[in-house]
Amino acid sequence: MVASPLADALTGIRVLDLSRLLPGPFLTMVLADMGADVVKVEDPKLGDYLRALPPGKGGMSGRFLAVNRGKRSIALDLKDSAARATFLELVTKADVVVESFRPGVMAKLGLDYDTLAANNPKIIVCSISGFGQTGPYADRAGHDLGYIALAGVLAMTGGVAGGAPAMPGVQIADLAGGALWGATAILGALVGRQRTGKGAYLDISMTEGALALLAAELGNQDCGARPSRGTETLNGALACYSVYQTKDARFLAVGALEPKFWIALNTAIGRPPNIGEIVGKPQDQAKTRAELAAIFATKTCAEWDVLLAKHDCCVEVVTETSELPAHPLHVAREVFFSLDGGPGIGPVMQVRTPLGMPRAPRFPPRHGEHTQEVLAEWGTVST
Repeated sequence: MVASPLADALTGIRVLDLSRLLPGPFLTMVLADMGADVVKVEDPKLGDYLRALPPGKGGMSGRFLAVNRGKRSIALDLKDSAARATFLELVTKADVVVESFRPGVMAKLGLDYDTLAANNPKIIVCSISGFGQTGPYADRAGHDLGYIALAGVLAMTGGVAGGAPAMPGVQIADLAGGALWGATAILGALVGRQRTGKGAYLDISMTEGALALLAAELGNQDCGARPSRGTETLNGALACYSVYQTKDARFLAVGALEPKFWIALNTAIGRPPNIGEIVGKPQDQAKTRAELAAIFATKTCAEWDVLLAKHDCCVEVVTETSELPAHPLHVAREVFFSLDGGPGIGPVMQVRTPLGMPRAPRFPPRHGEHTQEVLAEWGTVST
C-alpha cells in the first residue's frame, strides 16, 4: 500500500502519552500515523489498563492492539521522585503531552501545566476528561454512555418518538468527542506555536465534544423546533430514511431523501412514486413505512443489493462487522492491513483512518518495551 501524503506530516514531533484505555490512545495513534514519535508512559505495575481487556492475542488485548500502533512504551512510576524528574527531563525535549487522568491528578503528581511549561515553555498539553477540568462535574466519575446522555446525543437515538433511547454501538464521546477533537486541538496548537513560539494547555471535555455533534439540530431548536428521537428528518421520522428488514432477516439502510432518489427507489421496487410521501404527516409516514417493509420482506438482502445497485437510489446493505474486511469497497480502498506480532501473536488486523496509510507502522508496544531505548535516544538519564 502507498503511504499517505500525511504520513510524514508530523515527523520530528515528539509526543508523551500518559493516557489509557480508548480516547487518548486513539488520539495519539492518529498522531503516530502522521509520523509523530509517540511514547506511551506507563505505570510499571499495570500500564495501560486496556492491555488486559479480553479477548486478545498472545497476552495483548485486541482493543489495545487496534489503537496503539506506531508507538513505543516506557515504564515510569510518576509517584517516584526520580522517575518524575526523568519525565520532566523528557518534557524538555517533547512537543506534546497527552493525559486523561481525572482533573487534579497531574497537579497531585507535581506535573500540572505550569510545572511542565516551566520546564518547556513550548510544550502543548492536552487533557482529556469526561466533563472538563472545571465546573461542577469536574470530579465526577463517568463513562461514554453518561457523557452522551449529558450531551443530548443519547436523547436523539432510537427510532420511535417518545420511546426509549437506543444505546449506540460505538463510543461516541470517547472517540469523536475526545480523541478526534483532541487531535484537532493539538494540530491547531502546533500550527499556532509556529507563529507565536508559545505552547498551550488544551482542556478537552468528551461531553462537550459529543454535544458539538448536535450543532445542526440545536440550530433547528433555536428556530422553534423540538429535536428528539424519532421525530427528525434523519433519526426516524421519515419512511424514506429508515432501516428495513429483508426476507433473510438482514437489513437495508434506505436514505432516499431527495425526490430523484425517492422516485428511483419506488421505480426499482415496483411501487408508484409519490414525491409528496417524502414529507408526509406522521400517520402517512407510518402507512408508507408499512408498505415499504412489506415489499422489502419479499426478497433476500443479496437480491435487493443486486437489484437496487442498478438504480442509484441511496440504499445500502447493513454490513456486519465480520463482513467488513472482505467488502469490495474496503478492499478496493485498502482500508484494512495487518501487522506481524511475531511468534505467539502472528498477524494483527489494523484499520487505517481516513488520513491514509502510515509509513512502515510499528507494531503496538509491549509494556515498557522501549524504556532504555527511548531514554538513551532522548538523551535522558535512565532511572
